[in-house]
Formats: sequence, C-alpha cells, structure tokens
Amino acid sequence: MTQPPRMDVTSVTIGAPDPRTLAAFYARLLGWPVAAEEPPRPGSPPEDGWAQVRPPAGVVGPTLNFEYEAHYTRPVWPSEAGRQHITEHLDIAVEDLDAAVAWAARAGATEASYQPQERVRVMFDPAGHTFCLFLR
Repeated sequence: MTQPPRMDVTSVTIGAPDPRTLAAFYARLLGWPVAAEEPPRPGSPPEDGWAQVRPPAGVVGPTLNFEYEAHYTRPVWPSEAGRQHITEHLDIAVEDLDAAVAWAARAGATEASYQPQERVRVMFDPAGHTFCLFLR
C-alpha cells in the first residue's frame, strides 16, 4: 500500500452570520487572541467579513477561522428531521466541568437543555453552533 503524502490539519473554518463577532466570542471563551480580521467586502452587508483566532505561543490547538455565510441557518440540536442539523462541532477538554460551563456562559454561550453524557456538556455559541466541554 502506498503511503499518503504528508497532510497537516492546521485549522477549522466555521461559517457564521457575523464572523467577527463570533471570533470575539471564541477569543473570550478560550483566552486566545483574534489574530486577523477582514472587513466587509464592498457592497456587502456590515456583518460580512472574516476573522481568525489562533492559540497563543505554547498552547496546542487549531486555528479557528470564521467566514461570512449570507444564508446562514441556525442548526438545531438534537437533530430533527427536515431542520438544519449540526455538521461538526468543537470538543474542548477542561479540568473542571462546572467552572468551564460557568465561564462559557459568562463569555456568551448557552447550555443545551439535553445533555447525553455525564462528563460532557453540550453548549451553544452565540450563532447556535454546538461545542462540547468535556472532562479531560
């Protein structure tokens, strides 16, 4: 069998109705800097644009890119037939689940009403994307 060429996953790109606002949320949540932002393109709505959040030096994690989605539909979770569903989510390891949930709420997240696992908390970011906080 032939080996694949080297491929390194370096970032995750997340579609959003307001990418700069969502990048600011994840910067608050993670304590990471907003590394880059682009304003709306000429003739586009004020929410248009792009932003990037990167882990600080010495911190392991993917770069998070946020891009404008003109026809963004907030997903539902758990999934429901015929409705926009979650296609991916971020998993964030934590040492103290209760403290992490409280921190995420102060940053602007909300906790999902349905929680399928004891050691995981499903959260929603301000645009409705899910992310999971889980005990390391």
